[in-house]
Amino acid sequence: MTGWHELRIEVSRDDADPWSDALLDAGALSVQAEDADAESPDEQPQYGEPGMPAAVAGAVSGWRRTVLAALVDATADPHAVLAVAAAALGRDAPAVLEVRHVADRDWVRLTQSQFEPIPIGERLVITPSWHASDDPARIEIVLDPGLAFGTGSHPTTRLCLQWLERHLPAGATVIDYGCGSGILAIAAARLGAASVVGVDIDPQALVATRDNAARNRVEVEVRASSDARPAPAGVVVANILSSPLKLLAPVLVDLVAPGGALVLSGVLERQVDEVSAAYAPRLPLAVAGLADGWACLAGTKPR
Repeated sequence: MTGWHELRIEVSRDDADPWSDALLDAGALSVQAEDADAESPDEQPQYGEPGMPAAVAGAVSGWRRTVLAALVDATADPHAVLAVAAAALGRDAPAVLEVRHVADRDWVRLTQSQFEPIPIGERLVITPSWHASDDPARIEIVLDPGLAFGTGSHPTTRLCLQWLERHLPAGATVIDYGCGSGILAIAAARLGAASVVGVDIDPQALVATRDNAARNRVEVEVRASSDARPAPAGVVVANILSSPLKLLAPVLVDLVAPGGALVLSGVLERQVDEVSAAYAPRLPLAVAGLADGWACLAGTKPR
């Protein structure tokens, strides 16, 4: 038999590391930890947003109920591997939730098949490099999944792209603050912006934006958030998270030229009022779009 067996057990937070180490020592090829309460009301996020107090942002790591998924060779007995791990720890083996066969497959092709072209609104399509666009009526943005956030699949990215498609003035100056993969900056350039600046705190994002802009044959000036601020622009878009958006309110408002537009996403519907309050009264914001529990806010800076 080719491929692997995946053995799944449930342990407590404190036991996750000892059992993982013991399973690896007993012959498991890998061990993955997952939240046993994932996709339920009891799901526990592991990472707080920037700007949250450290005690809230994740003082306790791991999940209260943790599922360990151990991968073992198809020629090995997963129950025997678990028994060896239990003996090494001097404990009884946890109940086995599941043992399933994982076939050997063309993982590159399988992964690529999960990323199909994504139409956005009436004019855009986000296309991975291994797919050719067959819609000449749409503006194609070629973007592969990478280390930086932004492939067009997340609702917040789509909301920002839809705003740009509908409202970006021809010849506008644009700042994409928290540019990630550069998808919004590239879209702005492809939609006719005169100049685009991408800003991010993450060096990987700056590299990704620069490379993706070159692949799409557009000019995007890339700056680290620690660099000198760019001149105020006619459109500033920031798809980040609610806490940094609140903290960055003075900076983002200053980056918008008088009469210009500010577009924000990364905001849950329940966070709309608190994020909007951080920008009022200098730049009143209103909901410009909703998708899957996320909101896009937009407003015009008074002249």
